[in-house]
Amino acid sequence: MCRHAAWLGPSRSLASLIFEPEYGLLPQSYAPRMQRFGSVNADGFGVGWYDPSRPEPVRYRRSIPIWTDANLRAIADVARSSCLMAAVRSATVGMPVEESATAPFADGSWLLSHNGRVRREAVVPMAPGSESACDSAWLASAVFARLREGMPLAQALPLVVRAAAEADPGARLNLLVCGGAELAATTWGDTLFAHLGQGVLIASEPLDDRSGWQAVPDRNLLLASPDGVLVTPIH
Repeated sequence: MCRHAAWLGPSRSLASLIFEPEYGLLPQSYAPRMQRFGSVNADGFGVGWYDPSRPEPVRYRRSIPIWTDANLRAIADVARSSCLMAAVRSATVGMPVEESATAPFADGSWLLSHNGRVRREAVVPMAPGSESACDSAWLASAVFARLREGMPLAQALPLVVRAAAEADPGARLNLLVCGGAELAATTWGDTLFAHLGQGVLIASEPLDDRSGWQAVPDRNLLLASPDGVLVTPIH
Protein backbone atom coordinates (compact mmCIF):
# COMPACT_ATOMS: atom_id res chain seq x y z
CA MET A 1 0.00 0.00 0.00
CA CYS A 2 2.99 2.33 0.55
CA ARG A 3 6.76 2.46 0.19
CA HIS A 4 9.17 3.53 2.89
CA ALA A 5 12.90 3.75 3.54
CA ALA A 6 15.25 4.58 6.40
CA TRP A 7 18.96 5.08 7.07
CA LEU A 8 21.09 4.65 10.18
CA GLY A 9 24.79 5.43 9.90
CA PRO A 10 27.12 8.31 9.00
CA SER A 11 25.29 11.54 8.27
CA ARG A 12 23.76 11.79 4.81
CA SER A 13 21.00 13.80 3.11
CA LEU A 14 17.33 12.93 2.69
CA ALA A 15 17.95 13.16 -1.05
CA SER A 16 19.88 9.88 -0.71
CA LEU A 17 16.56 8.14 -0.04
CA ILE A 18 14.35 10.09 -2.42
CA PHE A 19 16.05 11.70 -5.41
CA GLU A 20 19.60 10.41 -5.83
CA PRO A 21 19.08 6.63 -6.26
CA GLU A 22 17.77 5.34 -9.58
CA TYR A 23 14.82 3.77 -7.78
CA GLY A 24 14.50 6.13 -4.83
CA LEU A 25 11.18 7.00 -3.26
CA LEU A 26 10.39 9.55 -5.95
CA PRO A 27 10.24 6.93 -8.75
CA GLN A 28 8.75 4.42 -6.31
CA SER A 29 5.84 6.82 -5.84
CA TYR A 30 4.71 6.48 -9.47
CA ALA A 31 6.45 3.31 -10.72
CA PRO A 32 7.19 0.89 -7.86
CA ARG A 33 8.82 -2.32 -9.07
CA MET A 34 7.79 -4.76 -6.33
CA GLN A 35 4.63 -3.34 -4.79
CA ARG A 36 2.10 -6.12 -4.25
CA PHE A 37 -0.96 -3.98 -3.51
CA GLY A 38 -1.67 -0.87 -5.56
CA SER A 39 0.40 0.57 -8.39
CA VAL A 40 0.94 4.21 -7.45
CA ASN A 41 1.66 6.04 -4.18
CA ALA A 42 0.12 9.46 -4.71
CA ASP A 43 -1.86 10.03 -1.49
CA GLY A 44 0.85 11.92 0.34
CA PHE A 45 4.42 11.64 1.54
CA GLY A 46 6.48 12.41 4.59
CA VAL A 47 10.08 12.66 5.73
CA GLY A 48 11.73 12.79 9.13
CA TRP A 49 15.25 13.38 10.39
CA TYR A 50 17.16 14.09 13.59
CA ASP A 51 19.02 17.32 14.28
CA PRO A 52 21.31 17.62 17.35
CA SER A 53 19.86 21.07 18.10
CA ARG A 54 16.39 19.60 18.72
CA PRO A 55 15.20 17.06 21.31
CA GLU A 56 12.67 15.62 18.85
CA PRO A 57 12.90 14.72 15.16
CA VAL A 58 11.96 17.13 12.40
CA ARG A 59 9.07 16.14 10.11
CA TYR A 60 7.76 17.41 6.80
CA ARG A 61 4.47 15.84 5.62
CA ARG A 62 2.11 16.64 2.76
CA SER A 63 -1.12 15.07 1.51
CA ILE A 64 -0.18 15.57 -2.15
CA PRO A 65 1.88 13.41 -4.53
CA ILE A 66 5.57 13.73 -3.79
CA TRP A 67 6.37 14.76 -7.37
CA THR A 68 4.15 17.87 -7.07
CA ASP A 69 5.98 19.43 -4.12
CA ALA A 70 8.25 22.15 -5.48
CA ASN A 71 10.03 22.64 -2.14
CA LEU A 72 11.02 19.09 -1.26
CA ARG A 73 14.14 18.85 -3.42
CA ALA A 74 15.81 21.79 -1.69
CA ILE A 75 14.78 20.51 1.75
CA ALA A 76 16.06 17.02 0.98
CA ASP A 77 19.40 18.34 -0.25
CA VAL A 78 20.18 20.24 2.96
CA ALA A 79 18.47 18.03 5.60
CA ARG A 80 21.26 15.74 6.79
CA SER A 81 21.29 13.26 9.64
CA SER A 82 22.64 9.94 10.83
CA CYS A 83 19.05 8.72 11.08
CA LEU A 84 16.52 9.37 8.30
CA MET A 85 13.05 8.16 7.33
CA ALA A 86 10.91 8.78 4.26
CA ALA A 87 7.60 7.37 3.02
CA VAL A 88 5.15 7.69 0.13
CA ARG A 89 1.52 6.75 0.66
CA SER A 90 -1.19 4.79 -1.11
CA ALA A 91 -4.17 5.23 1.19
CA THR A 92 -6.25 2.27 2.29
CA VAL A 93 -9.71 2.47 0.70
CA GLY A 94 -11.98 4.53 2.91
CA MET A 95 -9.15 6.15 4.87
CA PRO A 96 -8.72 9.95 4.88
CA VAL A 97 -6.14 11.63 2.68
CA GLU A 98 -4.70 14.29 4.99
CA GLU A 99 -1.35 15.24 6.47
CA SER A 100 -2.21 13.75 9.86
CA ALA A 101 -2.77 10.38 8.14
CA THR A 102 0.65 10.46 6.47
CA ALA A 103 3.80 8.82 7.79
CA PRO A 104 6.07 9.33 9.55
CA PHE A 105 3.98 9.46 12.72
CA ALA A 106 5.85 10.77 15.74
CA ASP A 107 5.90 10.56 19.51
CA GLY A 108 8.80 12.04 21.44
CA SER A 109 12.00 10.81 19.79
CA TRP A 110 10.22 8.08 17.79
CA LEU A 111 9.22 8.07 14.12
CA LEU A 112 7.02 5.33 12.61
CA SER A 113 5.84 4.38 9.12
CA HIS A 114 3.37 1.63 8.18
CA ASN A 115 3.28 -0.14 4.82
CA GLY A 116 0.09 -2.19 4.69
CA ARG A 117 -3.45 -2.15 6.02
CA VAL A 118 -5.30 -3.27 9.13
CA ARG A 119 -8.87 -3.02 10.34
CA ARG A 120 -9.08 -0.21 12.85
CA GLU A 121 -11.15 -2.42 15.14
CA ALA A 122 -8.08 -4.64 15.48
CA VAL A 123 -5.87 -1.88 16.91
CA VAL A 124 -8.19 0.68 18.55
CA PRO A 125 -8.40 -1.38 21.78
CA MET A 126 -4.58 -1.24 22.03
CA ALA A 127 -4.25 2.51 21.46
CA PRO A 128 -5.09 5.42 23.78
CA GLY A 129 -5.98 7.72 20.90
CA SER A 130 -4.88 8.77 17.41
CA GLU A 131 -4.04 11.95 15.53
CA SER A 132 -6.01 10.66 12.53
CA ALA A 133 -8.84 8.24 11.82
CA CYS A 134 -6.64 6.23 9.47
CA ASP A 135 -5.59 2.69 10.30
CA SER A 136 -1.85 3.47 10.27
CA ALA A 137 -2.22 6.28 12.81
CA TRP A 138 -4.03 3.97 15.23
CA LEU A 139 -1.34 1.34 14.73
CA ALA A 140 1.37 3.91 15.42
CA SER A 141 -0.45 5.01 18.58
CA ALA A 142 -0.50 1.41 19.84
CA VAL A 143 3.27 1.08 19.36
CA PHE A 144 4.02 4.49 20.89
CA ALA A 145 1.90 3.70 23.96
CA ARG A 146 4.09 0.70 24.75
CA LEU A 147 7.31 2.60 24.13
CA ARG A 148 6.15 5.34 26.51
CA GLU A 149 5.59 2.65 29.14
CA GLY A 150 9.26 1.74 28.83
CA MET A 151 8.82 -1.43 26.81
CA PRO A 152 11.89 -2.07 24.61
CA LEU A 153 11.39 -1.60 20.90
CA ALA A 154 12.31 -5.25 20.32
CA GLN A 155 9.30 -6.27 22.41
CA ALA A 156 6.81 -3.53 21.54
CA LEU A 157 6.81 -4.05 17.78
CA PRO A 158 6.26 -7.85 17.76
CA LEU A 159 3.63 -7.54 20.49
CA VAL A 160 1.53 -5.05 18.54
CA VAL A 161 2.01 -6.87 15.23
CA ARG A 162 0.98 -10.23 16.69
CA ALA A 163 -2.07 -8.78 18.43
CA ALA A 164 -3.21 -6.90 15.32
CA ALA A 165 -2.72 -9.95 13.11
CA GLU A 166 -4.66 -12.15 15.52
CA ALA A 167 -7.59 -9.72 15.45
CA ASP A 168 -7.31 -9.19 11.68
CA PRO A 169 -5.73 -12.22 9.95
CA GLY A 170 -5.67 -10.37 6.62
CA ALA A 171 -3.66 -7.45 7.97
CA ARG A 172 -0.41 -6.40 6.35
CA LEU A 173 1.91 -5.01 8.97
CA ASN A 174 5.26 -3.85 7.63
CA LEU A 175 6.35 -1.29 10.22
CA LEU A 176 9.44 0.91 10.23
CA VAL A 177 10.52 2.70 13.41
CA CYS A 178 13.42 5.08 14.07
CA GLY A 179 14.60 6.39 17.41
CA GLY A 180 17.60 8.47 16.42
CA ALA A 181 20.21 5.90 17.44
CA GLU A 182 18.30 2.73 16.54
CA LEU A 183 16.10 1.43 13.77
CA ALA A 184 13.61 -1.44 13.63
CA ALA A 185 11.36 -2.92 10.97
CA THR A 186 8.82 -5.72 10.69
CA THR A 187 7.82 -7.77 7.68
CA TRP A 188 4.26 -9.05 7.68
CA GLY A 189 2.72 -9.36 4.24
CA ASP A 190 4.94 -7.19 2.03
CA THR A 191 8.53 -6.83 0.89
CA LEU A 192 11.45 -5.33 2.76
CA PHE A 193 15.14 -5.16 1.86
CA ALA A 194 18.28 -4.25 3.77
CA HIS A 195 21.68 -3.07 2.54
CA LEU A 196 24.59 -3.11 4.96
CA GLY A 197 27.76 -1.11 4.43
CA GLN A 198 28.96 1.97 6.29
CA GLY A 199 25.49 2.00 7.81
CA VAL A 200 22.11 0.27 7.52
CA LEU A 201 19.76 1.12 4.66
CA ILE A 202 16.22 -0.28 4.82
CA ALA A 203 13.64 0.01 2.04
CA SER A 204 10.43 -1.60 0.84
CA GLU A 205 12.30 -2.38 -2.35
CA PRO A 206 15.93 -1.81 -3.42
CA LEU A 207 16.76 1.81 -4.20
CA ASP A 208 19.28 0.80 -6.87
CA ASP A 209 20.71 -2.21 -8.73
CA ARG A 210 23.99 -2.53 -6.82
CA SER A 211 24.79 -5.84 -5.20
CA GLY A 212 24.33 -6.38 -1.50
CA TRP A 213 20.60 -5.88 -1.09
CA GLN A 214 19.14 -8.68 1.04
CA ALA A 215 15.45 -9.55 1.29
CA VAL A 216 14.16 -9.74 4.85
CA PRO A 217 11.98 -12.87 5.19
CA ASP A 218 8.29 -12.41 5.89
CA ARG A 219 7.12 -12.32 9.52
CA ASN A 220 10.49 -11.20 10.83
CA LEU A 221 11.78 -8.37 12.99
CA LEU A 222 14.91 -6.44 12.00
CA LEU A 223 16.77 -4.48 14.67
CA ALA A 224 19.66 -2.17 13.80
CA SER A 225 21.94 -0.10 16.00
CA PRO A 226 25.57 1.07 15.81
CA ASP A 227 26.46 -2.34 17.25
CA GLY A 228 25.04 -4.29 14.31
CA VAL A 229 21.91 -5.83 12.79
CA LEU A 230 19.76 -8.67 14.08
CA VAL A 231 16.89 -10.39 12.22
CA THR A 232 14.59 -12.72 14.18
CA PRO A 233 11.23 -14.41 13.42
CA ILE A 234 8.04 -12.97 14.86
CA HIS A 235 6.21 -15.91 16.46
